[in-house]
Amino acid sequence: MALSVETCTAQHIGDRKEQQDRVALFPHSSRRGLLMAVLADGMGGHSGGAMAAEQVVHKAQQNFDAYAPADESAEQLLGAIISEAHVIVKLTRFTSEQDPHTTACVLLFQPGRVDWAHCGDSRIYHFRGDQLVSRSSDHSYVNMMLKQGYLTPEQAESHPQKNVLLGCLGSEREPTIDHGSTAPLADGDTFLLCSDGLWAYFSDAELGGVLSAHSPRAAAEILIQRARDRATGNGDNCSLVIVKLVEKKAEKKPPAGPPGSPPPKA
Repeated sequence: MALSVETCTAQHIGDRKEQQDRVALFPHSSRRGLLMAVLADGMGGHSGGAMAAEQVVHKAQQNFDAYAPADESAEQLLGAIISEAHVIVKLTRFTSEQDPHTTACVLLFQPGRVDWAHCGDSRIYHFRGDQLVSRSSDHSYVNMMLKQGYLTPEQAESHPQKNVLLGCLGSEREPTIDHGSTAPLADGDTFLLCSDGLWAYFSDAELGGVLSAHSPRAAAEILIQRARDRATGNGDNCSLVIVKLVEKKAEKKPPAGPPGSPPPKA
């Protein structure tokens, strides 16, 4: 079964003064069938967070352009992007007055499989149809407390330290990097990368329903509008990348005319 790829990136500044999220989606510079999606949610003072997030996108494109599957595994590529971006973000602290930090989500699409890595609380979702297959685990204080049984999901949802991160790029400690992958791919597989300015307002089931029922562009418009409505004037930067795999329909050939007849007009 041949699959085609439908994609969309979208952002909204929310109710903040500056857009510090960055998103990108780009093909490999020379190898057909390879695609990379990146999302970073920057933090750290005026322009500092934006600069940190920009470094993730820059490093992702740089390393991806040099990627050769025969010489480097997908996991090595993705891990190197996040680790090297972390070093660059730390170095910017010496050339600026900011204390920049950022999350990072990076997905690599290759024929028949998808690999990803993330650090922080920006999320990567994989849906098949409207059903959740996997979701990245936030590197946050509240999520750690939830995993250890000290908080219920309801308590975690409204916890005052919900946005405290235990892992991100630019901090003194080395970034926590989690990896995931899926293969083979199927019709209806949808991958969503998004910042907490979006996912904070949705259940997994609602996200899956919207992504399954709509094209990536329409889904992005619906999700951002709902997030804005639910933020009630206090929304964070809101960003997402959607990649949806759909079965490629065979092209119908026009019926052949009798021998000697002219070809049908285009």
